[in-house]
Amino acid sequence: MFEALFQLKDHNTSIKQEVIAGFTTFLTMAYIIFINPAMLSDAGMDHGAVFVATCLAAAIGCFVMGFLANYPIALAPGMGLNAFFTYTVVLEMGYTWQVALGGVFISGMVFILLSLFNIRKWIIDSIPQALRYGIGAGIGLFLGFIGLKNAGIVVDNPATLVGLGDVTATGPLLSAFGLFLIVALTTKKINGAVMISILAVTVLGLIIGDVQYTGIVSMPPEVAPTFMQLDIIGATEVGMLSVIFAFLFVDLFDTSGTLIAVAQRGNLLDKDGNFPRLGKALMADSTATVAGSMLGTSTTTSYVESTAGVAVGGRTGLTAVVVGILFILALFFAPLAGMVPAYATSGPLFFVAVLMLSSLKNIDWDDMLDAVPAALICIIMPLTFSIAHGIAFGFISYAAVRIFSGKINQLSISVAIIALLFVVKFIYFG
Repeated sequence: MFEALFQLKDHNTSIKQEVIAGFTTFLTMAYIIFINPAMLSDAGMDHGAVFVATCLAAAIGCFVMGFLANYPIALAPGMGLNAFFTYTVVLEMGYTWQVALGGVFISGMVFILLSLFNIRKWIIDSIPQALRYGIGAGIGLFLGFIGLKNAGIVVDNPATLVGLGDVTATGPLLSAFGLFLIVALTTKKINGAVMISILAVTVLGLIIGDVQYTGIVSMPPEVAPTFMQLDIIGATEVGMLSVIFAFLFVDLFDTSGTLIAVAQRGNLLDKDGNFPRLGKALMADSTATVAGSMLGTSTTTSYVESTAGVAVGGRTGLTAVVVGILFILALFFAPLAGMVPAYATSGPLFFVAVLMLSSLKNIDWDDMLDAVPAALICIIMPLTFSIAHGIAFGFISYAAVRIFSGKINQLSISVAIIALLFVVKFIYFG
């Protein structure tokens, strides 16, 4: 049965090898079952329901990727867009989390259409590399800023907008310990470094009496508080267009980049360097996003941590299926997820930020036509607490500097149109 489903012999692998790869990938990305509920609960969503939605959306994505596309790529609600969902769409823009879920649903449906009609390649090819790298780094800075804020290291200051908190308090100290522990474990190439850090900081919080013990294992919480609570009609108002675009745009490039990175690591590209069954792989991502919005979680996407499983021999969809099964089993650890304090996730957020900032090395900083838009994206995203605003300023500035410099021939029609739409949005809708 496994041979028929996953062609193990053709991929020079075995059931044992795939299972080990699945466990490895799960350990490197399981931190999301702690971070995502904590983050979305700040938007007013039920922590237990989001925990269940996170695990189920991840499992659905992994199963579709495994059985349909037959790739060793795992999926789960993505970092960055969950922060955008909570801190920008809900807390800053004032939309309800139900409307925000509606936006996730619409972006997922559009993603499905782009995959079916093969429009995605035109979109990906038409967006300049400088903007892609800038957006990746900007989201990293956004996450890092949130991590420092949750730790209490960065606080609001009426005189300077932001200032330094009490770094001798429990939160900042344990957050720093968590970050340093991740770095140490990662340097020693220990799988699951991020999850180990979260658990270690939580245990320390228990020891000093800052965290209350509520148990480890139980039956899964009810998903009813978030299940099918999305407001699709509310998400169709004009003000949500930039939000939906941000959900779609970031997911599209994040997924495409992850798929290519994993395929290159596992030698999964064909002889021409193309990604076979790309449409099916993207379909797994988009259908998981739609399912996740119905269950009650932000955008679900492919995880670059899948490279850890590929590195130990994962070559087929069986690896993804194993990850999906482990996410199902994780449903019974809701009490543990509920005990994790905000500062236990701050170190991991900052660590993810560091990884995402690495894309800055690909930008030509000697070319001001590329450097200025990328820098604006990186600065605007964290300071406005909005991925959408960062993307908007990136496109507008990219077009503007070329027009003012007489380099309009370097400006593609698609980028010019997107930039113009963002200008119209700011003028008429704020």
